[in-house]
Amino acid sequence: MRADDWPAVKTIYEQGIATRQATFETEAPARETWDAGHLAEPRLVAEESGEVVGWAALSPVSRRPCYLGVVEESVYVAEHARGRGVGRALLERLCGDADSAGIWTIQTSIFPENVGSLELHKRCGFRVVGTRERIAQLDGVWRDTVLMERRTR
Repeated sequence: MRADDWPAVKTIYEQGIATRQATFETEAPARETWDAGHLAEPRLVAEESGEVVGWAALSPVSRRPCYLGVVEESVYVAEHARGRGVGRALLERLCGDADSAGIWTIQTSIFPENVGSLELHKRCGFRVVGTRERIAQLDGVWRDTVLMERRTR
């Protein structure tokens, strides 16, 4: 992912936000805010014919040194590119790059209604840790999330 990919990354993120099945966020942040919340590496984009059609990045789960190898991942695919393996390619590469960087746990929280994302993560070696009931509100409605993780150690 390069700085000039941001407009496409933001658009794809906004498409995910609009589904109300991908995140509790209700609007995409400014690039500087997004940048500050994610690790510098790895950050990936998927391109088809020079167009960014998906992205993936990691966020630290804690600033405590003992958790330096524990991250949360995000994978988003453009509406018109969903269901074609873009998400799987991104997630597999992200996991491989994270392994190479010494990360030992990748976690994610997925709305239980987002069956496609749950299945994708299972296919990529994630396991269900549990369901966090009524963990936060989206549009004034309490929502559950399924906590999943992939561990290398």
